[in-house]
Amino acid sequence: QVQLVESGGGLVQPGGSLRLSCAASGLTFSRYTMRWYRQAPGKERELVATIGSGGGSTDYAGSVKGRFTISRDNARNTVYLQMNGLKPEDTATYYCNAFRIPVNAWGKGTLVTVSS
Repeated sequence: QVQLVESGGGLVQPGGSLRLSCAASGLTFSRYTMRWYRQAPGKERELVATIGSGGGSTDYAGSVKGRFTISRDNARNTVYLQMNGLKPEDTATYYCNAFRIPVNAWGKGTLVTVSS
């Protein structure tokens, strides 16, 4: 059974940084495309960043490009999201997603609050 566990969320001031981690188990991690999504209160879930199975291909939402970096360590079955220059509008619950047909698995999320 695929399990994804996010960590690293918390309260940070505007302009600050956080690094989120997502530890995966129950899957051959290196074969999966990994994504980070976020959902702010009252809003739809949105895709933040994607990394291919080998780690060489990444993509970002326009709102985070240049500030967030997604990476993965296939030896540790972990994907990361380094978030710099955080803004109040980045406040959301961040979810890890593992995708490889037919699997589309989700973690329970970690809350990021950006506020002074």
